[in-house]
Amino acid sequence: MEYRIGRGEMGVLTFEPYKSYLLPLWRFRTPDIARQSSTLLRTEFEQFGEAGDFVGMDMTRKFIQMGFTRAKRYANHKGGRKYDKDHEVLPDSEDHSDKADKLEASQIFKDMLEEIKKDESYLRLKEQFQKELKEYQKQRS
Repeated sequence: MEYRIGRGEMGVLTFEPYKSYLLPLWRFRTPDIARQSSTLLRTEFEQFGEAGDFVGMDMTRKFIQMGFTRAKRYANHKGGRKYDKDHEVLPDSEDHSDKADKLEASQIFKDMLEEIKKDESYLRLKEQFQKELKEYQKQRS
């Protein structure tokens, strides 16, 4: 019961063994690569669902969400750097060579994210997980 659903992508690069399993599938360099990656991640999402593994499903959702946000960051900021050395937000890049590709890759992941967030198995397992977590926390206090 250590897993937390969290906001957005929290924990995506720390929660094992899912991180090591899913990270190699996560790519967004070009629209074709993003399409292939999102499809592979969707397949894993569905397999976790068939196994009743909510944590696996949610971790996969986080990787898909991260595909959307990271590709968008590279579309908005040449080289993907959003902050300068003083942690100030850098201005958006108006025109760089792969901006259009990164925007398309971002949209591919965004569309996939919207689909999986409505998945009935995911929603059912999420509700079940939240009930079990609440009961677990109640017993520990």
